[in-house]
Amino acid sequence: MKEGQFENLPGKGKPLDLSDNPHADPAEDTLYRILSKNGCAPEWVELNKEIRTQVNGWRSALKKAWANRCNQSDSQWIESCKALKLQMSDINKKVFRYNLIVPFGRQMFGLKWEKEVARLEEQ
Repeated sequence: MKEGQFENLPGKGKPLDLSDNPHADPAEDTLYRILSKNGCAPEWVELNKEIRTQVNGWRSALKKAWANRCNQSDSQWIESCKALKLQMSDINKKVFRYNLIVPFGRQMFGLKWEKEVARLEEQ
């Protein structure tokens, strides 16, 4: 590289053509291209967006309940926890389904109550 061996390559300074993936299955690649051109996305992409949106909303609700726990009675905090744990269970079911259909290497972790509460305690 120091001798300038890569200076005279064809296409120097031009953007790379990344439209084709040489490592992807040709049939799958064609399917994704057709879906993309028609404004559709694979189910796992849509599910990923849905999960991330729900996780963000759930974490906001948990943070709000955590902040209000001192102003609430114990029964209100317990009810909030029950509702949040139920929502967390629904999210984790979606994560499980997502992990079954997503291409290898793109799996995600589900939510864990203790970990989420510990994160709030650190703040």
